Amino acid sequence: MSKQLVIVLRCLVALLFLPFLLKAQDTTTVGLPAQWTLQQCFDYAMKNNIQLNSLRLSRLSAEQDLLLSRAAKLPNLNGTATQNINGGKSVGGTGSYEITPSGAYGVSSNVILYQGGYLNYDIRQKSLQTQVAGLNVATQMNDITVLITQAYLNILLAGENIVYVKDVVATSEAQVKQGQQQYDVGTIALIGLVQLQAQLSNDRYLLTTAQNQYRQNKLVLKQLLQLPSSYNFEIVSPDTLISSTHLYALQEVQDSALANRPEVRSSELGVEVSSFNLAKAKTGYLPTLTAGGGLGSSYNGGSGSSSYFKQLDNNFYQQIGLTLSVPIFTRRVVKTNVEKAKIEVDQSNLTLNDTRINLSQTIEQAYINVLNAQAQYDAAVEQLKYSQEGYRIATEQLKVGAANIVVFLQQKNLYIQALQSYIQAKYNAALNIRIYDFYRGTPVKL
Repeated sequence: MSKQLVIVLRCLVALLFLPFLLKAQDTTTVGLPAQWTLQQCFDYAMKNNIQLNSLRLSRLSAEQDLLLSRAAKLPNLNGTATQNINGGKSVGGTGSYEITPSGAYGVSSNVILYQGGYLNYDIRQKSLQTQVAGLNVATQMNDITVLITQAYLNILLAGENIVYVKDVVATSEAQVKQGQQQYDVGTIALIGLVQLQAQLSNDRYLLTTAQNQYRQNKLVLKQLLQLPSSYNFEIVSPDTLISSTHLYALQEVQDSALANRPEVRSSELGVEVSSFNLAKAKTGYLPTLTAGGGLGSSYNGGSGSSSYFKQLDNNFYQQIGLTLSVPIFTRRVVKTNVEKAKIEVDQSNLTLNDTRINLSQTIEQAYINVLNAQAQYDAAVEQLKYSQEGYRIATEQLKVGAANIVVFLQQKNLYIQALQSYIQAKYNAALNIRIYDFYRGTPVKL
């Protein structure tokens, strides 16, 4: 078979299986919307995020530990059955080889009556650990919310920047066309036309950069949502985007966050968990009282023995009793456990203080970011207003041939810089005020 024929056959096989391959790939994106709102991003991430689901499984594991801890107060029940076959020569003098069956059967149970309160402490500790596991889920959800909001607004920023830069490019193309006409009739020098063409190239470069940034920001959001790499999507742009709103007092937001944020509550419960660990360690100094009982019987099938059931009846026994275990000398095991538990309590208190301080500082930084962002936004609005007017005047002068090309290009670059600063400031203000309000407990909305 020739090499060319092999290549043709391979191509035909690939074409035959291509629809099935495409169908298999599409199944990973079934049900996903073509356009995403911010709330849809939140809902999808809260349901499908791998880290979140891993924390949810950890919470389920903590719930199982709690059930096991509660069950430790119940009596257990064990059954045993032993069946033996013994072989050997008889002792009676015949010297014959005999096989003798034997067996023993029984059930036993015990329950802890007193252990210094260890079981109750353990139940309460496991209950708190289950709550901590749930709070860890809530903390991760808050972190994901902030990251998705930032990525979503970055996409909107890049998209709006593309719109404005496209308009700038269209204007530059018209100016180059007009400059070519003026050069052809001798009203401007060649250097003027070249400068206009260079400005057009620069504007197109800005557009390419903006488009690349838009794609990069979409990739960030896709990674946060953990969407398939082959899936292409767009986001929904809001009709309006509020950049300034009522700014709550810093102390009010800090107090609200310290009282309600899950990471703070988790650290508070961590102190209680450590306290119960200390209480459990101290029970090692106390005695343990256990009640137990059992039923059993046995038989031996040697020669001259009574019947199987008769032996089981004769050998049937019942046993019930109490066992008191008193620790006298534990080679410092209990004392070491107690001292380490005390250290753990101190460490938990340090963790709680660190969590509160970090959260307060983070909120204060968010407050400063809002003030700075709003001031930058107000300044950017003012700057855009005047640079836009200067660019308009320079454009009109260029049309009638009354403007210096260098002055016109300076005005245009000032306008482009002011425009990009305005877009950046608008979305920066919108992002920072939403993050600040989120610490207060306000849901993120556009």
